[in-house]
Amino acid sequence: MSDGTKNQELVRDGWTAVPRSQAKMLANVDKNRPAKIAVNQIKLPDTEVVKKTYEYAKRELPMQTFNHSLRVYYYGAAIVKFHLPQFEPLLETYFLTCLLHDIGTTNTNLQATRMSFEFHGGFLALNLLQQYGAAKSQAESVCEAIIRHQDLGDSGEISSVGQLIQLATVFDNMGINPHLIDSSTIESVVAAFPRHQWSSCFAATIREEVGLKPWCHTTSIEDFATGVENNKLMYKYD
Repeated sequence: MSDGTKNQELVRDGWTAVPRSQAKMLANVDKNRPAKIAVNQIKLPDTEVVKKTYEYAKRELPMQTFNHSLRVYYYGAAIVKFHLPQFEPLLETYFLTCLLHDIGTTNTNLQATRMSFEFHGGFLALNLLQQYGAAKSQAESVCEAIIRHQDLGDSGEISSVGQLIQLATVFDNMGINPHLIDSSTIESVVAAFPRHQWSSCFAATIREEVGLKPWCHTTSIEDFATGVENNKLMYKYD
């Protein structure tokens, strides 16, 4: 494999190192130009791996979690189109990450291990995607991004796909960085994938995991459940 081909693979699979700090990542974003786009203007990747993973996620995830996963994809894709165009090549890997990032929160999977849900979910995704024919590099990228999707902080680096799913999940879950996406885009996404009281649903899941596993990584986000419940940006859509 030539260096050029290897570099293209790293970019496509989301292995570009970027700041873990969202403030640094978004330093050059125009706050007066929120992403304004409708769901029907964003294409979903449609490879065989994606199709199989989509069907798996739709089958295994509760409806509220599945809808959240799709909202996270569309918000992330909007962020890429308007603010981070250098991330465009990784959207297939990102979609796989979105579909599986909360697989560890299902009733079965939450009870199946003492590991934090992101870690268990990452390993499940790694095995599943390779079974479905994903390249090792892509499957590992999804695994790492899932493991780190709640690894918020200001120091060090993270993979590009890991940063993108952090940006989109905290936008949907807590309304962080509201300047990134226009209200018309939110309305289009929520119309296609309703929240159905997602804020209270996810807050309950957070408390359930912390009750089962008081050592879990979710505890690293201070007052997380309360922050999710107090998501003022999404309040009227819940």
